[in-house]
Amino acid sequence: MSESSLGELVPVGGGDAIPLLSDVMTIGRRESCDICLKFQNISGSHCELALKEGVWHVRDLGSTNGVKVNGERTLKRPLRPGDEVSIADHKFTIQYELPAGSTIEDVFAEEEDMFGQSLLEKAGLARPPRQPRRR
Repeated sequence: MSESSLGELVPVGGGDAIPLLSDVMTIGRRESCDICLKFQNISGSHCELALKEGVWHVRDLGSTNGVKVNGERTLKRPLRPGDEVSIADHKFTIQYELPAGSTIEDVFAEEEDMFGQSLLEKAGLARPPRQPRRR
């Protein structure tokens, strides 16, 4: 990994690593994408990689053939260093270093908490569950 790189995508099975040079990068078949992958099964704007608080996240941009992380289809999620990211059926591992003192588990716990409650519950406006009436 070069010093100016924020990480890299390494093709599974061999090939040149793709440096991640910006904190937000689009991946797709279009020439205007930051990372252009010229394969028919990759959408014009397939997905986005974004570096947030030192952790890379992947987000599907409505692609036809989807994004998988470690074999599991996803729309959006944080990535651990070494995770396998499949863009359509093209597999890469993401390599980067976490900032000192941070752990990926904190990011995953925050993501799970965010989706574990409704907005009403988070705001304290949800009604408590009703108890069944006794007869």
